[in-house]
Amino acid sequence: MKKTILIIDDDIQIGDLEQEVLGREGYNCIRAYSGTEAVLLLERQRPDLILLDLMLPGMSGEEVLRRIGGIPVIVVSAKIGIDDKVNMLTDGAVDYITKPFNTRELAARVAVALRKAPVSPDTLFCCGDITLDTLSHTVSASGSDVRLTKTEYAILKLLIQNPDKVIAKSVILDSISDDTLDCTESSLKTHISHIRTKLREVTGKDHIESVWGIGFKLVK
Repeated sequence: MKKTILIIDDDIQIGDLEQEVLGREGYNCIRAYSGTEAVLLLERQRPDLILLDLMLPGMSGEEVLRRIGGIPVIVVSAKIGIDDKVNMLTDGAVDYITKPFNTRELAARVAVALRKAPVSPDTLFCCGDITLDTLSHTVSASGSDVRLTKTEYAILKLLIQNPDKVIAKSVILDSISDDTLDCTESSLKTHISHIRTKLREVTGKDHIESVWGIGFKLVK
């Protein structure tokens, strides 16, 4: 599955260069052009790594860094002072690259940071092409984002935590009752159908099997 990198930089040319370099390396890139935009984006999506400029309009890069948790951050900045570098590394950045940068060095540093990035088994669940991240509340399949409703997400979360196991309808309804109130025994089949369709549109396969008279199970 492609790794996703968030580029936070208001300099369009620099951001375009970073996206071009990383795109050639096989990464999926998303963009934010201000600190505020980046924070809002991170509430909806969790990238695998962030390239962060410090001199941003609105919220500064330093403030953005303090709001990021659990995602490796490489600071890419024109600030060359040793104090700036030390402060950023102390505040949680995994690396610091000075502008202007060598494109081969950028690609190498990104690859190293991604190799070192920890993956928490408590927050990341995978079943074949499907990945669900409970920390960011995101779902992807075959490297593409899959947008689910709150109820659909709660159902898939339970199924992916128990792959290839049949989960009874009553167990599903009881387990997700704290997360959602709009799922009833009569509507459960509809929610399952919507999840199945959204996953099939991305992967071309059916991932949820109905076991007559019992419930449902997630398969690879």
